[in-house]
Amino acid sequence: MLCINNGIIRHLQCGLFFVAWVFGITIPVLAQKQDGKQAGLIEVASFGHYRPIGVAVAKQGNRLFVSFPHGHPFRYALIEVKDGKETPFPDLTWNKFVSRTDKTHFANVQDLYADDENNLWVLDSSPNRGSSSHDSPAESTGYFKLVKIDLTTDSVKRIYYFEDDKSALNDVNVDNDKGLAYLSDPGLRAIVVLNLKTGKSRVVLKDDPSTMAQPGFILHLDGVDVVNQQGHPFVSNVNGIALTPDHKYFYFRAISQKKLYRIETQYLADTTLSENTLSAKVEMVAETGVCHGMIADAHGNVYLSSSPDHSIKYVSPDGKLHTLVTDQRLIWPDSFGIGSDGYLYVSCSQINRSPGFNHGIDKTAYPYRVYKVKLPFR
Repeated sequence: MLCINNGIIRHLQCGLFFVAWVFGITIPVLAQKQDGKQAGLIEVASFGHYRPIGVAVAKQGNRLFVSFPHGHPFRYALIEVKDGKETPFPDLTWNKFVSRTDKTHFANVQDLYADDENNLWVLDSSPNRGSSSHDSPAESTGYFKLVKIDLTTDSVKRIYYFEDDKSALNDVNVDNDKGLAYLSDPGLRAIVVLNLKTGKSRVVLKDDPSTMAQPGFILHLDGVDVVNQQGHPFVSNVNGIALTPDHKYFYFRAISQKKLYRIETQYLADTTLSENTLSAKVEMVAETGVCHGMIADAHGNVYLSSSPDHSIKYVSPDGKLHTLVTDQRLIWPDSFGIGSDGYLYVSCSQINRSPGFNHGIDKTAYPYRVYKVKLPFR
């Protein structure tokens, strides 16, 4: 029997994965154990050179939706995946790009949210130049709309518009109990609260320590700093958000820091609270490392992406951090959806491997994919 020291094995594995990354080879690895069983990452769909961003799974019918930002190449802004096949949603007309300012066509779909009333919410977000540190170019003026689609009829029911040019609306959660939508805005360094009845929105927690990037924070992935061709590091203020299914807690955090925060939604709904009072209601939940997307389950667990170690983690209600799955294919895991089938769905946008952060060299491991992994709790 050949026995090799565990430390040597780890060094060999690290060397193998480095070589694989250099040559664009994908190497799956075993996932972390869940209650003695292996949680494996399963490919659901692949999209060639089209980069997936938003993911949502409808609670009725376990319908999977995926969004794609406008760029090159570009085919559809929003699709439904049925048996591995792509269908433009809600129809082909909405997916025909007209302009960034068009009000009845998708321009740059950033995020999706499937609510508890069988609606799909589509955040169409085209930030202004300077409002975010993405690798794609932005215009001098931002345009934003939130589209509500009834999944019973697959028809658009209402469109909400936002007018702040400094905005960079990124993610959205919907609280039907209070008639509110909560949106992260890294451009404003704030949370935006939208009244779904009046269509009016207000900005809260602006420049709060919980919504701000940590000064001097450098994102380090794949062994290199994520820095653009002008030498500026990727920076994002408040970005990932998660709403518990009981609508009690709203979780949020910036990419460019390592802390997870939350606030009770009753305080976000209270328009009489001062900014100082609201800030005092924010709780620091846990140190989680670097995270992009988040989602909460019915048991109070908050799932978070973790790019530096190619994993998905979760914070349990007691504030402890756990690893759900580790797999080298998890490259910038971006957005999540929870299906009625007991699986967590995730997109991998590989933003750090795009030419804008690699001196013009495309290091993306094609094709882009969406995966799923079994949840530890049902």
